[in-house]
Amino acid sequence: MSDYIRSKRFGGTFFFTVTLKNRQSSLLVDHVDLLRESVRYVKSRRPFVIVAWVILPDHIHAIWRLPEGDNDFSRRWQLIKMLFTKKLKERTHRKMSVWQDRFWEHEIRSDEDLRVHIHYCYLNPVKHGYVLSTRDWPYSSFHRDVTLGLFDIHWNGLL
Repeated sequence: MSDYIRSKRFGGTFFFTVTLKNRQSSLLVDHVDLLRESVRYVKSRRPFVIVAWVILPDHIHAIWRLPEGDNDFSRRWQLIKMLFTKKLKERTHRKMSVWQDRFWEHEIRSDEDLRVHIHYCYLNPVKHGYVLSTRDWPYSSFHRDVTLGLFDIHWNGLL
């Protein structure tokens, strides 16, 4: 098996899947406030643009655009995961291993690639059967994009 080589592109746009160790867990939605707090903290110190984001009970899909001259998304994820785990431990008083060690990343290479991955994020709660419509899932940047006029609230992924 060959070693996976992460993209080294500076200022790129990337799609991520980040997963909990326990795939039956609902920690991410049960403690979404801690996750949001962790992301805000890291983002304030190591800026990036959230293009799209969806939080499901046991995994996250996100699309980030990094600043020019910066390609260190791995450190950002490491810090988010560490901070969330620390805050969760403080809240629950339980020591636990929360995250899978690695995450999956894909470099966005075109406008079409970006569109496909944004749609993937927003349709994921429907795909997993959590809701019947994208608009019904509260843990998504879809609602921000509706407010910005980028999506209609009744969007369902069909053209």
